[in-house]
Amino acid sequence: MHAVRVWDLPVRLFHWLLTAGIAVAFVTAKIGGAMMVWHGRAGLFVLGLLVFRVVWGCIGSPHARFASFVRGPAAIRAYLQGRWRGTGHNPLGALSVIGLLAFVGAQVGTGLFSNDDIAFQGPLAGALDEAWSARLGAIHLQLQYVLIGLVLLHVAAIVYYLAVKRDNLVKPMLTGWKTIEAATPPPAPPRHRPLALVIAAAVALAAVLAAGGGWRAAPAPVAAPVAVPAW
Repeated sequence: MHAVRVWDLPVRLFHWLLTAGIAVAFVTAKIGGAMMVWHGRAGLFVLGLLVFRVVWGCIGSPHARFASFVRGPAAIRAYLQGRWRGTGHNPLGALSVIGLLAFVGAQVGTGLFSNDDIAFQGPLAGALDEAWSARLGAIHLQLQYVLIGLVLLHVAAIVYYLAVKRDNLVKPMLTGWKTIEAATPPPAPPRHRPLALVIAAAVALAAVLAAGGGWRAAPAPVAAPVAVPAW
């Protein structure tokens, strides 16, 4: 048995911060009222995390890259037949990751443009007419049930792997290391990529500022009315 590093710190932080962000967004939406301000902030926070993960999945560490675990039908068939060997996400787990990222992205995207005319208006709702903004708001409400289902399915898969396959998927996401059975010790973990980390964080920050309306110019101040003399 050998220990191999499967998840770097950025991936682990993304995972747990995304969990917290989704939980805050869900709770604040259910409370409503003044908490909708925090619902919008949580949505922007989740957006930044998603953008960071996409960029990190392209230029980050080897196990974090989508190319290292997103496979085609042949790999999925081999996994189902018990012939797949590897570390990190298995081919079915990769589909779960992509599905969750896609639906969370859709949830955030519709929320940015939604407007319920009561307690919440997305930061980009003004870019659309009221009819489209209302449609996206309705889609935003419906997608929450799909997202909840995917999260529950994700948790059920973790429980199944722990109870049936005796494979603890949570521990590697906490420590970054996984114990595997191999004839020879695995290669040394790859070095950190500080430049890639800075690029991913900068792109994520830019996306949050843009989505939050930071790119729009502030409205011109309204001039005070000039007093007209009575004579």
